[in-house]
Amino acid sequence: MTQRVRTEDSTGLLAGFGAYLIWGMFPIFFGLLDPAGSLEVLAHRMVWTVLLMLGVLLVLGKLGSLRGLSARTWGLVTVATVAIAINWGTYIYAVVSGNVVEAALGYFINPLVSVLMGVVIFRERIRPAQIVALGLAAIAVVIITVDYGRPPVVALTLALSFALYGLVKKVVPLDPRTSLTAEGIVAAPFAVVYLVTVAVAGTGSFFGNGAGHSLLLMLAGPVTAAPLLLFGLAAQRIPLTTLGLLQYLTPALQMVWGVVVMHEVMPPSRWIGFALIWVALVVFTTDALVRARRARRERSRLGGTVGARA
Repeated sequence: MTQRVRTEDSTGLLAGFGAYLIWGMFPIFFGLLDPAGSLEVLAHRMVWTVLLMLGVLLVLGKLGSLRGLSARTWGLVTVATVAIAINWGTYIYAVVSGNVVEAALGYFINPLVSVLMGVVIFRERIRPAQIVALGLAAIAVVIITVDYGRPPVVALTLALSFALYGLVKKVVPLDPRTSLTAEGIVAAPFAVVYLVTVAVAGTGSFFGNGAGHSLLLMLAGPVTAAPLLLFGLAAQRIPLTTLGLLQYLTPALQMVWGVVVMHEVMPPSRWIGFALIWVALVVFTTDALVRARRARRERSRLGGTVGARA
């Protein structure tokens, strides 16, 4: 039994690491899709993802899970679809427009936005450490806003849209594969109409730019689905605190790509803003780890007490 648990933990850890590593390398992939525009890439991403996921459900004999979904469930799926479409489209725009660092900022902020949503929507109690983390993040956003001369719209849009997506996924009564497929079913008609429109108008890039470019656009499906499936596997096998720590790998890799490879400008004031975000995340993560450790000790104590009584 101990060996089995150790194997499953290792599998979950590797799956989580793989998911966040792939997400962190997205700027490399989406940078290869030029001359396709942001909306065209988004549409291809939706179409090829849903085709792949329908194939996955077919192979697993799970297509029946899409039947009989309630109107409420489809409503939640639609909200999730809109949120993730905004997130994907904004991220693609950030990559092709040379704003990878600002995109990384969005994913650094995301956990703190999720906490704020939990407080506002679910009336969850906010702990002192979380108040400190949110305060530091707010100060950081103000500093970065002054630095940019405008609010970091890309970062805030990414953080808010993905936090909303996570919130909906928390309550939608579907497993990750079925949920992702259902989201694709909602989005695919709009994506197909758009792709047909640009193809007829001659402004699309799928045809006329070589087989390699067409293949890369088709690969947007597997590249999108793979980390989501790995994430779903990891979430089932490792603690959420471990998964939460791994998530910082993605924006860290994205930031390195933006600064080192894309040579995006990072004046001192912007570094100060990012430093405050990192301090906020340290406070936030430390608090989560301490509480998780206390919870484990309490479960062990209660388990020992029950065992002694038995």
